[in-house]
Amino acid sequence: MATTVPRSAAPAPPVPDTARRRWAVVAVCALSLFLVGLDTTVVNVGLPAIGTGLRADTRALEWVVDAYTVVLAGLLTTSGALADRFGRRRVFRIGLLVFGAASLACAAAPSVGALVAARAVQGVGASMLSPVALAIVVAAMPDARERARAIGVWAAVFGLSMAAGPLTGGALLAGLDWRALFWINAPVVVLALLLVHRLVPESRAARPRPLDLPGQVLLSLLVGLAVAVLIEGPHLGWTSPAVLGGCALAGATAVAFGAVERRRPAPLIDLALFRRPSFGAAVLGAVAVFVALNLTLLLNTYYLQHVRGLSALAAGATTLPMAVAATVCAPLAGTLTGRHGARRPLLAGAVALIAGALLLTGLDDRTPLALLLGAYLLIGTGIGFANAPLTHTAVGTLPRDRAGLAGAVTSTARQLGAAVGIALAGALVTGRTPDRLADATHPGWLLTAACGATLLLAAATARPAEGN
Repeated sequence: MATTVPRSAAPAPPVPDTARRRWAVVAVCALSLFLVGLDTTVVNVGLPAIGTGLRADTRALEWVVDAYTVVLAGLLTTSGALADRFGRRRVFRIGLLVFGAASLACAAAPSVGALVAARAVQGVGASMLSPVALAIVVAAMPDARERARAIGVWAAVFGLSMAAGPLTGGALLAGLDWRALFWINAPVVVLALLLVHRLVPESRAARPRPLDLPGQVLLSLLVGLAVAVLIEGPHLGWTSPAVLGGCALAGATAVAFGAVERRRPAPLIDLALFRRPSFGAAVLGAVAVFVALNLTLLLNTYYLQHVRGLSALAAGATTLPMAVAATVCAPLAGTLTGRHGARRPLLAGAVALIAGALLLTGLDDRTPLALLLGAYLLIGTGIGFANAPLTHTAVGTLPRDRAGLAGAVTSTARQLGAAVGIALAGALVTGRTPDRLADATHPGWLLTAACGATLLLAAATARPAEGN
């Protein structure tokens, strides 16, 4: 039988004694989000070069991205629970080490199979970074308004990684080859390890929860099956025995996961949380935003390079308005959330995301550059305004004592959305010749607009003034 540590044996998480130290902790933890975001966007830009270098087709390239995303999404909740139980800084440092070592393995990969395997190990390390760092931030920020601003900065760093990723990737590909896309992680990991050792205090839950191994296995299997079906469906046929069998197995796994979690005394994910409208809508909104984001990133990678003939560097520069808008709007959204609640920034995000996506529904090989830049600017604005209030709403549902789990649930939602977005984008462009690729993206932009409409639901369920 699992035992719990008495409250007296685990003191409350230490709070840095000055605002300067608290914001230093935020800066160090945000560096991990920058690292994870940079890795994702760099790899997206480098997919054509990786395909050429390793002689990989589109399906294999999808798995270069999704092997990382599936493992990351499947292990986030376990990493959050481990951090709450054994120490957030400890798990965070282990994650940095695993991520750095796997990045070196990616850079040295001799084949696409080896690269996919190394990317999966990268996902293991990344699962210990984003949600655990968010838990550290929550523990360091007891005041709800200050925490909302910190989450806004946290979201802004993601936008910054979106800006840095395509430009950095394009510059590396122009001067070196695709392996440099992974070597670049090494100095960032070393810097993060040094700063964590110096600035970040250890924290853990006062009453750590036992690990839910059956729930973890079922959740990982469910996420993996769902993404595999989305990737392989267009190639094997949606009515093929393999795909139908995969759908049936995924459905059975989902039912089994729900049954197991309802009976566990300390479930991996407390399903009762989804009965709270604000929490359920925030998680759904997080999935939708990252479906939209990854559809946009991947569809534009193919469109700008294969249809418009741009280099990787030029393609990255073209999407810069999206990243800049996300970076600028995220801290503003955090401030608005702290003062007025999540509703206003979510409404602004929904309108901007819908408008940007609709501008691209008529995309062709002669679409004016000004229209592209305007659409990217609106989509980035929508993502920037949405990310912080969604995270703040979900995290505010649980006590600080379970910050690791709260961060893991929201991160799982984002990564599941990313996996679905990547799979759908691949399904839309697979087998399309350059002259038909622009038309093939049109359903993707309609889906992106629908994702923006989902934010309206999150806005409707958010209280006018979110507190803690």
